[in-house]
Amino acid sequence: MTPQLQQAISILQLSSLELSQEVQQKLYDNPLLELEEGEEDYEKEPTAEIFDETFTDTFKFENKSDYSHEPKKNNELIADHNDYEAIDPRTSSLSDYLVSQLHLVTLSDIEFIIGISIIDSIDDKGMLISSVEDIQELMGDSVSLEEIYNVLDKIQQFDPPGVGALNVSESLVIQLNQLPKNTEHVEIAKKLVSNHSELLRKHDKQQIKKISGYTLKVIEKVLLLLRTLSPYPGNNWNNDPIEYVIPDVKAFKLNGSWHVALNTDVVPKLNIKSEYEKLIKRGNHGEDNDFIKRNLNEAKWLIQSIENRNDTLLKVASSIVKAQKDFFEEGTESMKSMVLKDIADELELHESTVSRITTHKYISTPLGVFELKYFFSSHIKTTNGEEFSSVAIRAILKKLIDEESATRPLSDSKLGFLLNDMGINIARRTVAKYREGMGIVSSSERKHI
Repeated sequence: MTPQLQQAISILQLSSLELSQEVQQKLYDNPLLELEEGEEDYEKEPTAEIFDETFTDTFKFENKSDYSHEPKKNNELIADHNDYEAIDPRTSSLSDYLVSQLHLVTLSDIEFIIGISIIDSIDDKGMLISSVEDIQELMGDSVSLEEIYNVLDKIQQFDPPGVGALNVSESLVIQLNQLPKNTEHVEIAKKLVSNHSELLRKHDKQQIKKISGYTLKVIEKVLLLLRTLSPYPGNNWNNDPIEYVIPDVKAFKLNGSWHVALNTDVVPKLNIKSEYEKLIKRGNHGEDNDFIKRNLNEAKWLIQSIENRNDTLLKVASSIVKAQKDFFEEGTESMKSMVLKDIADELELHESTVSRITTHKYISTPLGVFELKYFFSSHIKTTNGEEFSSVAIRAILKKLIDEESATRPLSDSKLGFLLNDMGINIARRTVAKYREGMGIVSSSERKHI
């Protein structure tokens, strides 16, 4: 395999961000390359704006990273307390976000240090994992339990609601206390959470009725109210930095037909500086001319490789949209089964080429942004011999479960029967696999949801 072919294959599989970085590096390395006129601002950080006013949503994709920090000394904490810059809650960790709120409360220096100690004892779920006594022991006798409780009470009013509680019951009560006082059954809910949390967790309505004396109707409304709360407030917190994905192509409907267009702004257009080509034509055979020739060939290969990548991407994306027309018009349940070979055969490409060009490449559609790989899936035969996409089957299963009775949820066997009635031959264990893959619990567990 020649170096040029290796480069072409490498560029084919790069994501938009990786390709942008590759181009930027080549601009530094190769003096013959230049940006096409109008691309002077390329070095600015790419934005997440889509191609036109119709597609201007910002699509966020999460990227995992751990939060860690070195403990600071008291005098450093006080300095931070007095010289504070606001933290963006969208990108900060839960701990950082709590500290940012601590800065907004009127506190003495010692209370601020107590607050930091408390926040350091709050885990990712938003729960306080150290007792007040443990925190006092850590800080020394100069700090009283009363002072710690006072600061803890302030932190427990922070966002997200229920943060800083020692257990789930306390967290729920904190959240209930923050609801409007005229919220129906809020006082009853606080009593039941405080005194019968285990029975509530089991949804044992009959036993709750027997012990508390409340009617089943009231208990059911309390359970509905509690379902709007978060037992672990930190679970809904996004501790991860936001990474923006810029779609490589977009699909849109125009005059009744579906079209696909490249996002030409993802990677800037490159040119070869004309003055260097003129030097080569003079016929000078010195070392300088050899250097220019070598860089000229590399520049031409790079430009050609990028053009081939873009052409292949447009062809493959257009073929996918054509094959999945029903998905774009009717939704996920109409997704057709499709494998890499289907697109490869239609475009007379190798399957590996289709695989490379659809990996980490995204398409903007009226239904949202999807990785091109999303449109490929395994299939199941129907009774009439047709193939049904596993993605569509998952969508149908989710719809059936969403519409089921809360008191009589559908078992995996029943779901299988319903799918078979639709002509989709599927085993109970396959239904269970799809259900679990979507993060949906079993029917026995759903009965209490």
